[in-house]
Amino acid sequence: MLAVIGIAQLMVVLDATIVNIALPSAQQDLGFSDGNRQWIVTAYALAFGSLLLLGGRIADLVGRKTVFVIGLIGFAGASAIGGAATSFEMLVIARALQGAFGALLAPAALSLLTTTFTDPRERAKAFGIYGAIAGAGGAVGLLLGGVLTEYLDWRWCLYVNLIFAVVAIIGGVRLLHGGRPAQRPRLDVPGAVLACTGLFCIVYGFSNAETHAWSEFQTWGFLVAGALLLIAFAWWQTRAEHPLLPLRVVLDRDRGASFIAMFLSGAGMFGVFLFLTYYLQQILGYTPVTTGVAFMPLVACMVVASVVATNSLLPRFGGKVLVPIGMALACASMLWLTRLDTDSNYAAHVLGPLMIAGLGMGFIFACAMNLATAGIAPQDAGVGSAMVNTSQQVGGSIGTALLNTLATTAATNYLVGKQPSPQVQAQAAIESYSTAYWWSAAFFALGLVITALLYRAGPPTPHDSDAPAAAHM
Repeated sequence: MLAVIGIAQLMVVLDATIVNIALPSAQQDLGFSDGNRQWIVTAYALAFGSLLLLGGRIADLVGRKTVFVIGLIGFAGASAIGGAATSFEMLVIARALQGAFGALLAPAALSLLTTTFTDPRERAKAFGIYGAIAGAGGAVGLLLGGVLTEYLDWRWCLYVNLIFAVVAIIGGVRLLHGGRPAQRPRLDVPGAVLACTGLFCIVYGFSNAETHAWSEFQTWGFLVAGALLLIAFAWWQTRAEHPLLPLRVVLDRDRGASFIAMFLSGAGMFGVFLFLTYYLQQILGYTPVTTGVAFMPLVACMVVASVVATNSLLPRFGGKVLVPIGMALACASMLWLTRLDTDSNYAAHVLGPLMIAGLGMGFIFACAMNLATAGIAPQDAGVGSAMVNTSQQVGGSIGTALLNTLATTAATNYLVGKQPSPQVQAQAAIESYSTAYWWSAAFFALGLVITALLYRAGPPTPHDSDAPAAAHM
């Protein structure tokens, strides 16, 4: 059962990075411009990020197993369309459909995990593995994307989802139990409209920041509109009879701290995956496959840290100790990476910070996901799970845009007054990567302070998930 849920989560998470490796080949095959290339990634992020809350509530309404299977079928179908794409437009539509069905699949998977594994020991093991998948999926996507692109064809970066989906669908139908909760919420239509449009504007605005100046309306206009819509959404949730995101879900201290931890670590971890990928390929000359293999120590450390944290450490020390420690380790790894230069090598200068980052993010993801969904009421399991994914997705979108902008500015400033040469260009790239690592370190440092203040002290206390909730909160 855990394997089925894990496969579905891996499929959603790795799809955010597996296509990045395939982009140059897809661009050459379909003949679209560099300016349009970003939409292959952005279309997925927009649909996924903006529809997650709605997808989580639909899982609560319709039934988690049903929505899980529908999400798998739809995601597989969209992947098949993308793999068979004969034009840029067809590929973008397929990616948007992947994101939309992923927004159904991801919260349904996590809420199934939450409601299925209720025994403390089983829950600890399940969330340790699930947290490792959620954190390491991006690195696995880089490796798998490199292998498929180099030895088969870029289209297999999409077709591979059909294999995952068939296995998960068969297992889901046979093994999962996730009917509708006894107390079914009604759909908050105004709240859904406000949340989806607000999140769309936020993700779109930050996505535009990668190719447009912050002063352009396409960037700041959408960000302002998104912020206003989300403020209106929060206000409406205090008055709606059946709110899309009941405030009881986010106002719990451990849960709120976990959402913030997912948001900040989602933003900061791109300092590892994105810019270290650039460094390995552009400075050290690694192939896509070798780059993916280079990230495997991070994956291994993340798996070990996730399992150990949720099985042995979280029940003894609680989130107030473990999540800040994870933030501190991730911050330290980013600071170590700022020392990379053109003469650095993998074994002496990259492997160490990668392993430390893996340990830190293993602590963060496994503990935050566990505490974010612990004791949540059955009728809120879907939307509570969606908030975990939304926090990570929006954090990742913001982190990508900010770090790209800051890195590009650093490279441009370095080149001012210098005669262009391969050595100067390489050093400019190093300056840009270093800037991104410094800012990633700042994200994790902020996460350390906030989570140390917000999490309750001591081991997690049992929640009464069946307690009646207030009508409006």
